[in-house]
Amino acid sequence: MKLAPLGDRVVLKQLEAEETTKSGIVLPGQSKEKPQQAEVIAVGPGGVVDGKEIKMEVKVGDQVIYSKYAGTEVKLDEEEYIIVRQNDILAIIQ
Repeated sequence: MKLAPLGDRVVLKQLEAEETTKSGIVLPGQSKEKPQQAEVIAVGPGGVVDGKEIKMEVKVGDQVIYSKYAGTEVKLDEEEYIIVRQNDILAIIQ
């Protein structure tokens, strides 16, 4: 199954939250807050949303930072995704 976002929505897959100490020990991400970093999996067509012309600024494969409480979490085929509006994306990581 595949997610196809509508309008100005973007499907994100959250990046794993692992942190390595200076000595090389990997700390699991479950004990910390979820990061707001994610990879773009699918992008809606944009177009006219709420009477405004929306041009999609992100593309599939981009790594982005999104608002902390934005979006809707969805589980599909044992994978977790987040669907957000494009204006909830704060920056593209380059």
